[in-house]
Amino acid sequence: MKRYLILTVIALVVLAAAWAAFAQREATEGSRSRSPEERAKLRERWQNMSEEQRQEFIAQMRKRQDQRREDELKAIEAIVEQIAKLKAGTEATGPQARERWQDLSDEERAKLREQFTKAREEREKAIKAIIAQIARLQDQRQPTAEGEEYILVNTEQLKEIHKLAEKEKATETAQRLERLIAGRRAGRQRPGTSRTVEPVRRPTVVEPEGARRAPEFTLNTFDGKEISLSDYRGKTVVLEWFNFECPYVMHHYGKETNTMVGLANKYKNSNVVWLAVNSTSHTTPAANKEFTQKYKLPFPILDDRPGKVGHAYGAETTPHMFIISPRGNILYEGAIDNSPLGRRKEGVINYVDKALEELTAGKAVTTSNTKPYGCSVKYPK
Repeated sequence: MKRYLILTVIALVVLAAAWAAFAQREATEGSRSRSPEERAKLRERWQNMSEEQRQEFIAQMRKRQDQRREDELKAIEAIVEQIAKLKAGTEATGPQARERWQDLSDEERAKLREQFTKAREEREKAIKAIIAQIARLQDQRQPTAEGEEYILVNTEQLKEIHKLAEKEKATETAQRLERLIAGRRAGRQRPGTSRTVEPVRRPTVVEPEGARRAPEFTLNTFDGKEISLSDYRGKTVVLEWFNFECPYVMHHYGKETNTMVGLANKYKNSNVVWLAVNSTSHTTPAANKEFTQKYKLPFPILDDRPGKVGHAYGAETTPHMFIISPRGNILYEGAIDNSPLGRRKEGVINYVDKALEELTAGKAVTTSNTKPYGCSVKYPK
């Protein structure tokens, strides 16, 4: 039984590593793609090439693509090899080896301890190697400047065929080519569909070492929809502890301030998700639904009336703000700003706005913790 438990734990570690690699890809996808200026230069270079130079250029690009595929296969083979080592290391410390312990001499026990230590070290090495190969494999799947170059050259070839089709009055062929070229310009075309996807270009989120892990949770909205923090892995998440009975909260929903809705709308196209959490024990679904409609909230209010999530995060006041990175770490926690009820007239700093501005620009958060202000969270007694 213990053996299966160990194998299960190992499997979870490997899956966690894979998930981290996918999150990293989400945060950095497109970072190596060419700029518009570089693409323009490549296009000009292509147009000035002779036919022989073009064929040589295409052959070079195909060679690079083949090399990438070969590297992927090597990474997969390395993962399989390390899994075999992981299995061997686990079996070496299994129940049968431990059952022999009572019947062994001191010398034999010392040797068995060495065997266990060596097996543990081998397991740890294998896990690290698997994590490294998964990251390498994922890196191979990221969009690259070379891949974009290949698409761009193919598009230029299509344009030339399109001109020839028009010249020869092959109207239907010309129209089909025109649609295909338009699709490639708009973005990467999904196989089997006419839908195109814009290339994702997001700056890498800078995370400090030792950042606190955001507690996972699953809550319902007050209209019954289930939402989990893990739904937004790969996105920056803002949590706002909320209570519409609190004047400090309502100040930020006034017509003149409109802080929360304004910020949610400001960053909605920057890979940022905003969630309000209501841990007020006596609040009702009807009242929260009414508030959502009245103030036209572009984000949901989550039902935490038992207070479990609020306690997990250590939410003290309403509002109390948390910013969670795409990898699930808390990068900011504290007050929304330094001006409770708008009392400060000069030097007002909106900490959340500042942090999101820094994150979406690929910079580190300069102020990661402040003292929250407002009404105390009305947890159940």
